[in-house]
Amino acid sequence: MTTETGHTPAPAAPAPTPRILNSEYVWITAFAGPLATGVIGMVIAGNWADRRGPVAPLYTAVAMFVVGLLVAGLAPSMEILVLGRFAQGLGSGGLMVALYVVVARVYPQELHPAIFAGFAAAWVIPSLIGPTIAGAVTELWSWHWVFLGVVILVLVALLMVIPALRGLANDGDASTPWAFGRLGWSVLAAVAVLALNLVGDIPGVGPVLAVVAVVVALIAVRPLVPRGTLRARRGLPSVILVRGVAAAAFFGAQVYLPYLLTDRYDLSPTLAGLSLTGGALAWSVSATVQGRMGTRLSSVTAVRLGTILVLAGILLTVATAGFRWDALMVAVAWVVAGVGMGLMSPRSSALTLAMSTPADQGFNSGAMTVADSFGSAMALAITGTLFTALAAADPFLGVFVLAAVVAFAAAVLAPRIRVAVAGEAGAAA
Repeated sequence: MTTETGHTPAPAAPAPTPRILNSEYVWITAFAGPLATGVIGMVIAGNWADRRGPVAPLYTAVAMFVVGLLVAGLAPSMEILVLGRFAQGLGSGGLMVALYVVVARVYPQELHPAIFAGFAAAWVIPSLIGPTIAGAVTELWSWHWVFLGVVILVLVALLMVIPALRGLANDGDASTPWAFGRLGWSVLAAVAVLALNLVGDIPGVGPVLAVVAVVVALIAVRPLVPRGTLRARRGLPSVILVRGVAAAAFFGAQVYLPYLLTDRYDLSPTLAGLSLTGGALAWSVSATVQGRMGTRLSSVTAVRLGTILVLAGILLTVATAGFRWDALMVAVAWVVAGVGMGLMSPRSSALTLAMSTPADQGFNSGAMTVADSFGSAMALAITGTLFTALAAADPFLGVFVLAAVVAFAAAVLAPRIRVAVAGEAGAAA
């Protein structure tokens, strides 16, 4: 999240132009836009999958994602690139939900933790090599090929998935109604999340507008998740809530780690990035270990332990920022937090599917991914506003303390998770 550069006040000068009218706002929108439109894609894909099965929404989501890549890659201006990024968000959001429903329909429940461990590995590898490859492509050819080259990878990946989709066409309940009301709420939630990323730094009224956006976003997201989620009702609602809150804490803190290391410890961007690399590797290794443990580690226990480790990692980051400990402690802290996410994330996915029926796998998968995206987007926007507000004091300590409070909430709420299906009930005993 960027901060204000500031203007020198002068009585005769016109009022400063809000960022929404200049290129900085467009740049922020290019990053925040996909998070916002992804919520819409998740809701559409979830409803569609419950009605017709996951095949049609998956193919449509891939097509939308490819269209977004092509528009962004061929964009003659930043504004067109933003439109492409919006389309990418719609596609990626729908794709995630459709894939979760495919997992629910194709693989037996006892394999779900291992499958979601594979998802974690598939995320970590691109996060490690992606920035380097993107930089090389930009230098050798053009930034346009950073988007256009991905089209080939997406099509190859789709060809690999097609065999698993045979027999899943129309594997849904046609009596499930189209949830146009939820679609409307998802649009409102997306607009609120996008606004929250844009208005926080507007001089004078920014914080007020940010609070309004948070309230609107919370109201809009309520119909998109199981009833009782915002009240932490025991069972699936608590799984969804804990997942979103933990993601908010983790990503809300992570975005400022490299900035802390380069600004306060004068580390190079490469060395600062290693702190995130360690966390990503820890996430992947932890996810792999829990996947191999299967029912020897109950999903409920894994989620509870994961939230505690995320909290411990963020508290260690708070202590490092507050007491000016050695920079190495930041890397250690993020390894601890990464281990926690590696335990919590795959098992919360497995719990969500375990607590779902074929009639609501799409909705619940959509709710889970909405919680992920919504929690992360809200955290990034709020910590960005807080960072700006504390610029004259210690902004790093402020955002890490906020992340710790959010992580503490996740750890406190985790015991409210209860399992109501036979397989997981035995594993949780």
